[in-house]
Amino acid sequence: EVQLVESGGGLVQTGGSLTLSCVASGFPFDDYGIGWFRQVPGKEREAVSCIKDVENSRWYADPVKGRFFISSDNAKKTVFLKMNSLTPEDTAVYYCAASPPSKYSDWDPEPEEYDFWGQGTQVTVSS
Repeated sequence: EVQLVESGGGLVQTGGSLTLSCVASGFPFDDYGIGWFRQVPGKEREAVSCIKDVENSRWYADPVKGRFFISSDNAKKTVFLKMNSLTPEDTAVYYCAASPPSKYSDWDPEPEEYDFWGQGTQVTVSS
């Protein structure tokens, strides 16, 4: 059974930091790209960052460049998203997702490229 389980969300003040974790199981982790997306009510899901560690590939959306950092522990099949200098505009449900080799793109990822999704974790940044 494929599973992606996010954790690490919560409530933080403007300027604070959080680290999200995504633990994967049930698929060949090293072969897949892992992405982080976020969504607020009434808006489309947007890509935040993605990684394919075996290809040394990382991508960040413009709004988070220089503030968010993605990393991977392949032995633990876990991807992390370190989020710094958070603002209220970062408030959203954050999802991790896995993209197979046939679909993965290391540039401007789209949700359609991802086959497996976690349940999401809420991040709320207070002003």
